[in-house]
Amino acid sequence: MTETATIDTDEAGVPLAPGLTESFLGPRVRVLWNLLSARMMEALEPFGLKTGGFSTLALIAANPGCSQTALARALGMDKSAVVPIIDELEQRGLALRVRSSADRRRHALVITEAAQVLIDQMHEAVAAVGRPIRQALSPEEYRLLLSLLERSYRALAED
Repeated sequence: MTETATIDTDEAGVPLAPGLTESFLGPRVRVLWNLLSARMMEALEPFGLKTGGFSTLALIAANPGCSQTALARALGMDKSAVVPIIDELEQRGLALRVRSSADRRRHALVITEAAQVLIDQMHEAVAAVGRPIRQALSPEEYRLLLSLLERSYRALAED
């Protein structure tokens, strides 16, 4: 008779064995993303923005005049998924599409003064979401984590 594994549902907090996913990055990143995403949505709710909206505003603020294509690439999203986010930001008076002076066929993205005020207000709420990770790691480990995530992104984006 073969023995089957059972999960003891009476003990809270007992982690499940990862099984075949033990050496795969995707499932671990997905679990972390699920936790971060839920906390970001909660943190940004008072400001009326979704997580994509905050990231989009932050990237446009850091890269005024960027294109929608460059923004989509930086967000790791399809261009068609970025359009409704920018539409919403534009409707709220937080971002503007302006004709590029270098290429009149494309739009350059900029944030408004109202967006900068909102970003400044959201900063602490967003920082608080990642604080447990920062506290669990040394400053060097945290910088290494960010560096490894960036290298991982580039490896997939360039593939």
